[in-house]
Amino acid sequence: MTDISEIQTHYMAQARRKRGLNGILLILFVALLVAGFMTANDRNAGGFWDGLPNALDFPADVASEAIARVAYLPGYFVKYFPSLIETINIAGAATLFGAIGGLMASLLVTRGLAPFPWLIGPLRRVLDVLRAVPEIVVALVLIFMLGGGPIPAMLAIALHTVGALGKLFSEVNENASLKPVEGLASVGASWTQRMWLGVIPQVAPNYISYALLRFEINIRASAILGFVGAGGIGYDLRNTMSWGQGKFDEAAAIFLLLFITIVVVDQVSSWARDRLTHGKSSQRRVES
Repeated sequence: MTDISEIQTHYMAQARRKRGLNGILLILFVALLVAGFMTANDRNAGGFWDGLPNALDFPADVASEAIARVAYLPGYFVKYFPSLIETINIAGAATLFGAIGGLMASLLVTRGLAPFPWLIGPLRRVLDVLRAVPEIVVALVLIFMLGGGPIPAMLAIALHTVGALGKLFSEVNENASLKPVEGLASVGASWTQRMWLGVIPQVAPNYISYALLRFEINIRASAILGFVGAGGIGYDLRNTMSWGQGKFDEAAAIFLLLFITIVVVDQVSSWARDRLTHGKSSQRRVES
């Protein structure tokens, strides 16, 4: 009984200490949040609270002009559709190259599969850096080096995709069974053959599922990068919004194109991911 009471007392002391530390961290977080907000508000061209009543003015102007010229919207859809295709192409190419790079990187950083265990730590840090640096920062550097256009956007998104998918793929690899790998090794298969025949067939559905999810994210990223001169429909959106009154109806058409595209891609990729990860029987249960 004494041992149980001592254990209980020790546990309660640790629980109180943990709650105290969590409370301190919460206070620090709130203090940093308030300090950051106040600093940003002081350095902003106009005060946040002063501009808050005008927050809906711009959406109202865009909506009113679009409603007044609703007959022109189909023509604008046709006009900006090639730019939308360019944005989708940027996202698709970036996802493809990023997925290939992420796959190779994931096999090199997975414990039990990596051919050079001493490289796991450094390569993981490289993936961390690729995920940590925003695409827009990389795109700005590449635009300075290569000039404006879709290539810098594609490279920036692809690098970020390598970091993101490399991390996700490595976690999937850790759940793969090693028995096929050991069987292939026993008959003299090379490392590439063990990975291609023993690991990838097990995890390919998860690979494709994560790649499709990343494709959705990359469409949004490629549209955002257009604002910094990286091409695509984001570049047209920036131009129409910069023009101001008289072009807001075109901006509304671009917003609608982006919204419809993202919804369609989201629904199709969600359906495909469900089929890949759960199979046809699960799909029939969902439909029934």
